[in-house]
Amino acid sequence: MDPARTILVRCSGRDRPGITTGLLGVLATAGAELYDLQQVVVRERLTLDLLVGLGDADHALKELLFHAWEQELQLDFEVVESDEDPEPGPRSVVTVIGSSLPPAALAAVTGAIADGGGNIDRIHRLSREPVVSFEFVAVGGDVDAMRSQLVAASQAHGVDVAIQRETLERRAKRLVVLDVDSTLIQDEVIELLADHAGCREQVSEVTARAMAGEIDFEQALRERVRRLAGTPASILDEVGAAVRLTAGARTFVRTLKRLGYTVAIVSGGFTAITDRLAADLGIDHAVANQLEIVDGTITGRLVGEVVDRPGKATVLRRIAAAEQVPLEQTVAIGDGANDLDMLATAGLGIAFNAKAVVRERADTAVSVPYLDAILFLLGIRREEVEAADAADAADAARPERDRAPVLPADGVPGA
Repeated sequence: MDPARTILVRCSGRDRPGITTGLLGVLATAGAELYDLQQVVVRERLTLDLLVGLGDADHALKELLFHAWEQELQLDFEVVESDEDPEPGPRSVVTVIGSSLPPAALAAVTGAIADGGGNIDRIHRLSREPVVSFEFVAVGGDVDAMRSQLVAASQAHGVDVAIQRETLERRAKRLVVLDVDSTLIQDEVIELLADHAGCREQVSEVTARAMAGEIDFEQALRERVRRLAGTPASILDEVGAAVRLTAGARTFVRTLKRLGYTVAIVSGGFTAITDRLAADLGIDHAVANQLEIVDGTITGRLVGEVVDRPGKATVLRRIAAAEQVPLEQTVAIGDGANDLDMLATAGLGIAFNAKAVVRERADTAVSVPYLDAILFLLGIRREEVEAADAADAADAARPERDRAPVLPADGVPGA
C-alpha cells in the first residue's frame, strides 16, 4: 500500500440504515486504512466523509463507485497530501441562542469566529423551540479576540452568544447554583410580602435607596424586614403559593437531576419560600435568610447571618466542598449585582435576564425568558430532553408499582 495515496471520500444521498456499513465493508475488502470519518444528516440527506489510505487506489475506487451506483449514492474523491493534516489547535465552543436565528445573525457569529482566528470544525443544532440554538466548535484562534467580536455580533443582532474552551471541565459540570428572585422565579419575594403586609410603598422606597447606592444590601434588607413587623406569619404560605416559576424552570431542574447534577438555590430572600421551592422541585440544597417568628408573628428581625453578595459566593464554595465538586465544575446563575461574587467564583457564571452590569461581568449571558435554555450552554440538546421526558411519561402510564417518580411539567412554553 502506498501511504502517499491518502484520499478523502465524500458520500451523499438519502439516508437509510446500512450505508456506512456498506462503504466500510468495501474499504475493508480493499485493505484500506481508515484515518478519520465524520457523518451528518440534515432532513434525511446524508453526508459522510471518510479519510482513507489506499494502496491499490484505482481498484478500490472502482469498487466504491460500483457500490455507490448500486445503492443510489453520490461519491466524490479528493487526493489529500499527508502534510495537509496539521496538528489541531485548542478547541472552543460557541453557543448561539435566539428566538430566531436568521442568516445575517449567524453570518455575524461565524464572521466573529473567523476574525478571531478560529476555524469552524463542526456545527450542531441544539434546539428549534422554544428558542433556536446552535453550537459551533472552532479550532484555534484567540478566545479573547473571538469573545470581543462575538459580543459585538450579539449586540448588533439581538442574540445570545457564549464562548467556552472545549475542555474536560466544560463537559464535566456537576453542580449548578441558582439565585431565586427573578431567576428561578419571576417575582421578588420581599415585594410580595410587602403587598400582603400592606407596606409596599415603604419597602419600595428602601429598595430604591439601595439601588441608588445610598445603603448596602444588608442594611436595606434589615430595613425592609423591619417593615414586616407584626404581620401574621401565615402570609408566608400565601406568598409561597403565589410565586411564579420562570418558564422552563421545572424542565431545567428535572433535566439536571436526571443527568446526576447537584442543584442548589441561594437567595437573599427567605427560607420559608426557598425551602418550599426546594421540596417542590427536588432541589438538593437551599440557603436563604431566616425571618424571626414569635407566636405566629413576624417580628421584623432576622435570625443568623445575612446571605448577601459575598455570602452567596461563600455558600457556593461550601456546597461545592460538601459535594466534593471542584469549583471549575460548578455553574452559577443569577440576575443582579448581589450575584456577581457567586458568578465570578463558579467555573461558569451565567447572567440570566440580568442587569447590564451583571451581563458585562459574567462569563456569558442568556436573555431569552426560558430558564431551560441554559441547558444548551451545557451542550444538552432539546431533542434529548424531550426524549427523556417522553420516557418518563411512558413510565407514568405503567401500573403504579412499576412507576418511577416524575416531576410535573411547568405548563408554560419552555417547560
